[in-house]
Parts: sequence; structure tokens; C-alpha cells
Amino acid sequence: MSDKTKVPLEPDNYYHIYNHANGKENLFVNEGNFDFFLQRYAHHINPVADTYAYCLMPNHFHLAVRIKSAGELRNLQGFKNLEGLDLVEGLDLIGGFDVEGFVSQQFSNLFNSYSKAFNKQQNRKGSLFNPRFDRKHIDSLDYFKHVIHYIHFNPVHHGFVEDLREWKHSSYEAFFSDSATKLNRNEVIGWFDSKEDYIAFHQQIIDKKMVIDLEYD
Repeated sequence: MSDKTKVPLEPDNYYHIYNHANGKENLFVNEGNFDFFLQRYAHHINPVADTYAYCLMPNHFHLAVRIKSAGELRNLQGFKNLEGLDLVEGLDLIGGFDVEGFVSQQFSNLFNSYSKAFNKQQNRKGSLFNPRFDRKHIDSLDYFKHVIHYIHFNPVHHGFVEDLREWKHSSYEAFFSDSATKLNRNEVIGWFDSKEDYIAFHQQIIDKKMVIDLEYD
């Protein structure tokens, strides 16, 4: 697990990604804000990353994702880079494929898109998110399980609910639904071996220092 400020986003790698509102502001102040963020997330991030878990808190969020392969990213003809060139043409650099730049830009597009709508709704101005989103590389199955637990347990950790199943803005309950979803549910349950093991693992107390060490964790 590398220092979060040094971790590049690389194809076929798994990450714990998180970000926070500027200062003491909130990112989400009503139910519609949560829903709109997920809509914008689907538009900007689903094409470049597979999602395994998420939790949206009033002033921050957590994600567990896998960056798609370089081949999958290269096939996204509809996406543009900073220079406005087609993805294949603009990001085929001499040293290889600029995955970091492209995926980071997609997250930037997500934050900008959401912020513009939020600012208009709330009659505010200025940046809403911290300028650099944080990430940690998930480099083992054990660490992956702890990240999934940590993400889903976040509302309990912060005292919003006593039972993680009561928080509506996380992916925990989605693993017990048959509704269509973009979450990679089957893969996650496979890593826990079964839904019963998935539930049992979430009932454990984990060392949160293993997963994250931020003031807005």
C-alpha cells in the first residue's frame, strides 16, 4: 500500500478512492444531491472503471474501483482528452498510454459537473471538492475485503446510523438485490466466498488504520 500522494492510476489495478468537500462544507445537502452525484458518476466514471463499493457521506465519499484495461480505455472513441483529440489519437503517447491523465480527467469532469449543478442549486460560488482526490492501491485480497468493510461501515463510524444497513447512500444493500446495477456484485461476493461470509465479515471490527488515515476518514 503506497503513500496516497504517489499512487498512479494504472490499467487493471484496484484502488480505494476518496475525496472531501472544501473546508467544513457539505457535498450533499438533500436526497436529490446524492442521486444526482451517482448519475454523474455513472456518466463519467463507469466507462473508465469498474465499481465494487461506494459510500456517499454528507461531506466526503469512498469508492472501491478497478481501472479498466488499456485496451478497453483505448476503445472509448467518444471521449476527449484535454486537447480535444480523440482518445486513441490524443493519448497514444511516445512512452505509452496516458491512463493516469485520462482517468484523472474523468474524475475531474465528474467533480466539475456536479459542482456546477450544486452551486446553481445552492446559490454558491467557488470550488466544492478538494482539488486532488486521494487514492490507495489495493494490492491484496485481504486488503480488498478490509476496504469494502471500511467503505460500508463509514456511516456507523461517523455516528449517522447504528446499523450500516440503515444508510441509504452506500452499496451495502445492493448485494442483496436482484435489481440491475453497474456494481460488480458477483465478483465481490466471489471474493468473500458467499453472501453469508460477506455479511459475517461486515460484522467484524477492523483496524481502520490499515485502510485509511485521514482527518475526514
